[in-house]
Amino acid sequence: MGTVTTNDGTVIFYKDWGPRDGQPIVFHHGWPLSADDWDNQMLFFLEHGFRVIAHDRRGHGRSSQTATGNDMDTYASDVAALTDELDLQGAYHVGHSTGGGEVTRYVARAKAGRVAKAVLVSAIPPVMVKSDSNPGGTPVEAFDELRSALAANRSQFYIDVPSGPFYGFNRPGATVSQGLIDDWWRQGMMGSALAHYECIEVFSETDFTEDLKQIDIPVLVAHGTDDQVVPYDDSAVLAVKLLQNGTLKTYEGLPHGMLSSHPDVLNPDILEFLNS
Repeated sequence: MGTVTTNDGTVIFYKDWGPRDGQPIVFHHGWPLSADDWDNQMLFFLEHGFRVIAHDRRGHGRSSQTATGNDMDTYASDVAALTDELDLQGAYHVGHSTGGGEVTRYVARAKAGRVAKAVLVSAIPPVMVKSDSNPGGTPVEAFDELRSALAANRSQFYIDVPSGPFYGFNRPGATVSQGLIDDWWRQGMMGSALAHYECIEVFSETDFTEDLKQIDIPVLVAHGTDDQVVPYDDSAVLAVKLLQNGTLKTYEGLPHGMLSSHPDVLNPDILEFLNS
């Protein structure tokens, strides 16, 4: 593990495992979690000879709890600082949910040669909130409810989300993992309430349409059809159409948090794409 300090003095925590000369994969976590959400994938790809890297976004996990910079442009700039510090060339970037938006914004602006492939898992692009230009989106009132619940009782809110829609544990017959619920809560409570509150606007209202259009590297878009957080039809289906070299992989019935609930399904597919 290590840290990198950005231009505004923010300290970004990261893990960096595996051979220095190995093919690097950078993992980008979702809201309101941390690099720990990728532990299963980090171990899996480490065993396959990759160099695996994951950071805590500012205001999340072990990184600085800043009062400013909780916006997608700054998130992407922080990633650039990390990849510059590690001098990563031809890296693969894998992002989940908000992390998928971070990957999209970073890759669209990355220095030449920095990125070779990308994977968007249950990701927020093109844009989540409903508007005249995005009639199939989620009404802003739903995000207002998230903000209200976070401000009222963040600890309880961070139990309710993973217990319900995040992993699909609210579905009839679902096999509930208390460990996943507890770890989601643990990761969430490590971070800043302010950063998490402001990030709700970031993940719901940031428009990645132009970013997606600019990306010309191969991109795998992986999404479950029972995603109750980032609906499949208003995200993956639209995002892949905007990419120049995108591939859509659909997972019938899988939830938003499928990287943790179904890593045995997702990991081999990501590996196949990255090795292709």
